[in-house]
Amino acid sequence: MPKPRDGRPDITSLTTGAELRRWYWLKSELEAQATAVGVRATGGKFTLLDRLAHHLDTGETRWPGDIRTKPRSKFDWHSAELTPETVITDSYRNTQNVRRFFKAHAGDGFKFNIAFMAWMKENTGKTLADAVAEYHRLKTEAAQPGFQSEIAHHNQFNQYTRDFLADNPDRGMADVRKYWALKRETPSESGRHVYHPSDLDLG
Repeated sequence: MPKPRDGRPDITSLTTGAELRRWYWLKSELEAQATAVGVRATGGKFTLLDRLAHHLDTGETRWPGDIRTKPRSKFDWHSAELTPETVITDSYRNTQNVRRFFKAHAGDGFKFNIAFMAWMKENTGKTLADAVAEYHRLKTEAAQPGFQSEIAHHNQFNQYTRDFLADNPDRGMADVRKYWALKRETPSESGRHVYHPSDLDLG
């Protein structure tokens, strides 16, 4: 088990999921603890956090979030012929077949991005023609002055960096790393470590 940094409790001493979520943990620490208590240790950092929190609160080693319902649709996004009229199904996947379709219909410079992939996931029942229109809308939006791309919810450091530098334009990445290191040693009631101007009082 990695040795905890100053200011944090030992992960093995925690007894509730809420307490576990208040602190910032490295993925390697969560993996090690999951292995130690018999919880599945694969997947992303926040999935590991959910599994361990559930285990602390219930004693169960199986997290309900790992129980997946099978897609009802049998549509094969890897090999099926795709047209603008193709309906987005609950079995949708970002395959090379899909990429070829979008390159042909949305432009050769097409690239998947966080916002577009989220739209595809959330819009079962719409068509690929709708998806092409949404891709162009997002592309137009991204070209607007001052636009900032969405940062994935799990990437707290990148979001902290953006917010810190926006609020402190005279500072640089060395300051970001310094205050991020101090910030993540403190508990967070929300379970997320986000920038606040008072962070400058930490060090």
